[in-house]
Amino acid sequence: MSTPDVPPQGRIAQIRSAYKITKRSDRTIGLRLLAWFLVVGGAVFALGWFLGGGGGLLGIILTSLLSVLTGVLAALIVFGRRAEKAAYAQVEGQVGAAAGALGMLKRGWKVDQAVAFTKSQDVVHRVVGPPGIVLVGEGNPGRVRNLLNTERKKTARIVGEEVPITVIVVGKDTDKGEVPLPKLVNTLRKSKRALKPAQITPIINKLKALDAMRPQAPLPRGPVPTSAKGARRMMQGR
Repeated sequence: MSTPDVPPQGRIAQIRSAYKITKRSDRTIGLRLLAWFLVVGGAVFALGWFLGGGGGLLGIILTSLLSVLTGVLAALIVFGRRAEKAAYAQVEGQVGAAAGALGMLKRGWKVDQAVAFTKSQDVVHRVVGPPGIVLVGEGNPGRVRNLLNTERKKTARIVGEEVPITVIVVGKDTDKGEVPLPKLVNTLRKSKRALKPAQITPIINKLKALDAMRPQAPLPRGPVPTSAKGARRMMQGR
């Protein structure tokens, strides 16, 4: 018997859920948001008053409304950034965290999860996009580098040496070239463009031949949230 789908949360429920997650690692989030609301809203009100917004009842109402809306917007922007940081902190180091982050890549990117793995839950994900092919490894840095090198050679044999293939190890040791989880998606988006959209589809088709020779295996699971879906939901405040 299939499990019924869970209805999607409304916007208010999502914000409430994201706030609870953020509160676990950032106890001062409420005071921070209030401070930003008061400072930005107060500055806008003072500027509006100085420019003549305080002349008459209508001017006061409009200036007050604008200051409130601006203050709320500033608080929401700050909250979004703090919530994203807290969500990454919640899942960082868990199996599937990188896959969850990569799921935020949308149009123009093709993400294949766990194209290579070990019994020790070292995993390599493959991303095809404007920078070319990017192999993203998560797990033990030493083991995952060997796994990445092996996967790189397999991929190069299929697509040819002319297609750029980059490897990324997700981790906190930036001195060794590791990319922290919170910076993974931005690192990919800011990478130098090497392929045009028309070049990506043929590469994806070639890689299907490589994937057809692999055993089909799910993403290894561990402590919640381990799946890419769970990690991505956490990062989105769901």
